[in-house]
Amino acid sequence: MQKDSILRATDPDEWLESHGDALFRFAMKHLHDSASAEDVVQETLLAALQTWDRFAGNASERTWLTSILKHKIADLIHKQSRESPFENDVQDSHGNPAACLFDQRGEWVVPQRAWGDPDAMYEQNRFWEAFTCCYDGLSPKLATAFSLREFSGFSIDELCEILNISSSNCSVILYRARLALKACLESGWFDNTIREGVS
Repeated sequence: MQKDSILRATDPDEWLESHGDALFRFAMKHLHDSASAEDVVQETLLAALQTWDRFAGNASERTWLTSILKHKIADLIHKQSRESPFENDVQDSHGNPAACLFDQRGEWVVPQRAWGDPDAMYEQNRFWEAFTCCYDGLSPKLATAFSLREFSGFSIDELCEILNISSSNCSVILYRARLALKACLESGWFDNTIREGVS
């Protein structure tokens, strides 16, 4: 009886209208290609429809659909990494992001300063606009690895399997992505907030 009420509460005809935009944004964050994002959302809805009778209702409908979508994204990225090896294209357009941050002795070129109150920064929409801009500036391969790890919570082992790379290569890719984000945020966000007295 309870299962019947759950099934009536989740109408597949409503899924696209209710969850389509959120699923598409989630897919775009990882794939950076609207055609691929549309395809995985369609595959997600089809897979959900095929397994609808097993939806226990232990999570919200959107959470359930997003979980299916995460696996569809991982499958697509894994397939693409077999066709075009991931490690062959991990450099972003700026080359090695660490080159401009460290001198020949490995010391910081610009002395590091406090970034202010992290909780206050977190709340500021302008920070997230700057972060999004910096994230969008990463190469697709760096952005994909970073988003799968930091936004979706895949482990290093899972990333290695999805991207078809070694764990040391995965660590290097994540390191480069974080360095590029740090450099971009320091020059585009933190310098401006210190000048404006926001920190």
